[in-house]
Amino acid sequence: MRIVAALGGNALLERGETPDAAIQRRHVRRAARALVPLAANHELLICHGNGPQIGILAVESEADETLSQPFPLDALGAQTQGLIGYWLSQELRNAGVARPIATILTQTLVDAGDPAFDNPTKFIGPVYKSHHHAERLAREFGWTVAQDGRYWRRVVPSPQPLGLIELPTIRLLLQARVVTVCTGGGGVPVTENESGELSGAEAVVDKDLAAARLACDLRADALLLLTDVPAVMRDFGSTVASPIKCIDTAELKKMSFPAGSMGPKVEACVRFVETTGGTAAIGALGDATALLDGTAGTLVLPDPARAERPRQTVGIR
Repeated sequence: MRIVAALGGNALLERGETPDAAIQRRHVRRAARALVPLAANHELLICHGNGPQIGILAVESEADETLSQPFPLDALGAQTQGLIGYWLSQELRNAGVARPIATILTQTLVDAGDPAFDNPTKFIGPVYKSHHHAERLAREFGWTVAQDGRYWRRVVPSPQPLGLIELPTIRLLLQARVVTVCTGGGGVPVTENESGELSGAEAVVDKDLAAARLACDLRADALLLLTDVPAVMRDFGSTVASPIKCIDTAELKKMSFPAGSMGPKVEACVRFVETTGGTAAIGALGDATALLDGTAGTLVLPDPARAERPRQTVGIR
């Protein structure tokens, strides 16, 4: 099978944790071990989030008095691709993956006129327990902040991914049976002018939507969104919240989810399933293999009324 597995940035650095390199490496090591069975038995592409990591770099850049201007988000996104890709490649090898492994710096094409540039929703960086503290930083650095559960975080524009510049290279790596780490942090957002020249955009593309774009373009069999929660919850935030084990896209589209967290994951699953007829799943990083069996997480299936070629009715294998 051809599988696109997307690791959430918060799965690599849990909310509220000190962003030390050793702590992040421990999470990356855990992620690599969970992915070993997929790498051994399937064509595997690994995407990852970068919300916590790019936010840390942005704070450091803003506070660096030696710079006349802080580094733009596209450059910081490229840095996180190298950092996390290096960790993942090394830990996959250490965990026993025998096939070749490559990390490819990926650029994601976005529309310069995307309304997302005027409506920041993508959480990045550390969490702030105090609204007052978050607002003070927003005033100091010109940020926009929003509530993220019990905390507050910076939000930045997150335009829609239109395509991946390095897609032909990724195809070649797949043909060579290389385990490929790509589209990190949603890919570096770039715009294209009338002459075909690319330039970076001040944004962070949602990793799950970019992973869905990749999975659709490559006609993957499965899209796995691996995060820090065990499943999508029905009636989330209420006293009667319960995990959704299996749901089709028609039912899923009737529900609402937070725009900065679960919302993009659900949207990514719907896009992939409706485009390809494949199956998507959302669940905990440690349950990666079980998600394929349909024994963990939330399985998203095609709408029976629309699906022309559903691949499975239970599980993905």
